[in-house]
Order: sequence, then structure tokens, then C-alpha cells
Amino acid sequence: MKKNALFVIFMTVFVDLVGFGIIIPLTPFLSRKLGATPFEIGALMTVYSLMQFLMSPFWGSLSDRLGRRPIILVSLLVSSLSHLGFAFSTTLVGLFLARMFAGIGGANISTAMAYIADVTDKKDRSKGMGLIGAAFGLGFVLGPFLGGFFGELGTHFGSEPPLGKSLAAVVASAICFLNFVIAFFTLKESLSKENKESSSMSLSQKLILLKKYLFSSSLAGMLQMMLLFSLAVAKMEATLFLFVDDIYSWGMKEASYGFAFIGLVMVFTQGYLIRKWIPKYGETKLLLWGTILSLLGYIGIAFSNSILMLGFAVTLLAIGMGLFNPSMSGTVSLMSGPEEQGKVMGVYQSLSALGRIFGPLLGGFLYHEFGPRSPFFMACLFTLIVLVYLMRTYRELKKVEGHK
Repeated sequence: MKKNALFVIFMTVFVDLVGFGIIIPLTPFLSRKLGATPFEIGALMTVYSLMQFLMSPFWGSLSDRLGRRPIILVSLLVSSLSHLGFAFSTTLVGLFLARMFAGIGGANISTAMAYIADVTDKKDRSKGMGLIGAAFGLGFVLGPFLGGFFGELGTHFGSEPPLGKSLAAVVASAICFLNFVIAFFTLKESLSKENKESSSMSLSQKLILLKKYLFSSSLAGMLQMMLLFSLAVAKMEATLFLFVDDIYSWGMKEASYGFAFIGLVMVFTQGYLIRKWIPKYGETKLLLWGTILSLLGYIGIAFSNSILMLGFAVTLLAIGMGLFNPSMSGTVSLMSGPEEQGKVMGVYQSLSALGRIFGPLLGGFLYHEFGPRSPFFMACLFTLIVLVYLMRTYRELKKVEGHK
């Protein structure tokens, strides 16, 4: 029962993320065709993360009362309909509405994590949660690849929505709907009747906890650095498609395959290199290496004058992000007391979401006002601040690591 349940929830999240990954490369190209400015494209990416951030506590609380299964099913159906709406949209307002509802549906990750918590013992909890990360990584590899393929295929049948590049969103909708049908018949309820109506954290409680840990705790410095790094990454994600379009005349297909390559490198780094290197070098060294490689990647993108140089820079950045993210979350966990692990990880995920909310807005604004390379120069600055902080606190972090 446990293995079957974990497999079903893994496939549910994975297929959902494939659908989301298809939409990522489509968003800047389709919205630009409708006359969107870089700032509006950033806002279009922000509205998804904003709704996800706002709705996650609501879905979590509702799943505590009604059960995990109905919430996951409803959210999958909402995701499918939102992708279909995106495919048929012929105005910028329509795209914004579609992405807003996609964010509402995409807020089901917290419910999926709660599902895993329901069906795993404490000793297997981390392994179970790791399935979410694996589903994310694999979804972000396959999704953009399919988006590029079907976006290109759609241009052979017509140019107006839902054909042309918009066909990729139709495929994303179909994948999510198929996921809904399969989950409807295979996903069992994980929450027992006696555990229903347990307490969940409201949005206001979440914000209070966020403020406490970000400004008045021993973890404040590390969490602030994590937020800066997240902002830098989100700026890159929001503007890289525009950058390769404007500077190198890449279409959606080439950009999608490039994004899939980034995902593939990150999956390899997090799935293989991290497991090999953390026991050998420790979290602190890998955290430092990840920051340095990310900084070099941003510098390389900002100064790139050829596809070869850009590809090398993006590879460095993908490895850097792959090293940084698990090392930072592991370090923050080591710095936290056993009684506050859940709260701290919740704050950590919330800060990551805030980075995805404000990063695209800032990246789009810089791109529009100061040119295509400016978001990457700003990402360099943010990452440099993180690097300086880590170098100053290196000895203290090594001491924390030594006590694990």
C-alpha cells in the first residue's frame, strides 16, 4: 500500500509538473506576440507564483478537513482547464487569468507533501519528500522539451490559437486532464477519519512566522542569503528566454531545448553529484562552490557574445544551482533545533516562493528599462553578496556541519 501510494503521488506531481514545464517556454513567446513588454512578461510569471503562495495554506487547510484526495483531484482539474484557457487566449488579459488559475491549481504541492507524510513513517519521511524534488526535476526536463516540440509542430497546422505555438498549451492541458483521470481511479485517500480537521497554518500565521525567522532569529542571515539567491534565479528564469530571442534570435524550440538542458544538468547534479560529494566535502564547501559557479554563470551570460560562451555559462549556472539548493536547505536544517524543523522548512519554502514572486517582476523591469543584459548583472550583484556572507561565516558554518 505504501509503495503504491508513493508511486501514484510521485506520478501525479511529475505529470502535473510536465504540464507546467510545457507552459514555461511558451509564456514569454506567446505574450510577446500579443504585445507584452518585458515587465508585463515578468508579471505574467509572477501571478502564477503569487497565487500559489496565497492558495497553498488554503488548500492545505481544506485537505485537513476534507481529505487529500479531493483537493489533489480538484487542483489537477483546475490546472488542466487553466492550460486550455491559456491555449485559447488571444489577449494579454486572457493569459493573465489563465496563469492566475494555474497558480491556484499549482498550489497542490503542499497537499501532496501532506499525503506523503500521511503514508510514511518518520524514518522514511525524508526519502518520501525527496520524491517531490525528483518529480520537480524530471518534470522540468521533459516539460520544456515537449513544449518546444509541440510548439514547433503547431506552426505546421496554423498560426492562431489554439494552433501555432499555442498547441503546446493544449498538450499541457491534455496531459493534466489525463493525470486527473488516472488519479481519480488510482489515488486512494491517505488521511484517516480521526486525523481530519487537524490544525493547519493560516496565511497570516505563515507571514508572522516568516517575519520572525527572517529578521529576528539565529537563522536570519542564512535565510536572507537564500532569498537573495532565489531572487537572482527567478530573474534569470524570467528573462533568459527573452535574452536568447533578442540577442541570438532563438525561437521557442531552441530556447525550450536549452531550458530542458539546464534541468537535465540540475537533475544530474542533485541526483548524483550531491550524494557523492556531501559525504566527502560537506554542505559548507558545496554551498560555497555552488555560489561561485552560479556567480561565474551569471557573469558569463551577461558578457556572452556567442552561443558557445552562453552554453558554457548556462552549464556553470545549472551546476551551481544544483549544488547550492540542497546544500543550503541542508545547512539551514542543521542550524535548526529538532523541535522547529517543520516550521523552518516551511519558512524556507515560503522564501523560495517570494523569490519567484518578486524576481520576475524585477527582472522584467530591468530588462525593459536598462536592456537585455541588466537582469544578469543584477543577479551577479545578489550572488556576490551571498558569496561574501558565506566567506565571512565559513568557519561558523563548518562548526555547525561538524555537529551533525
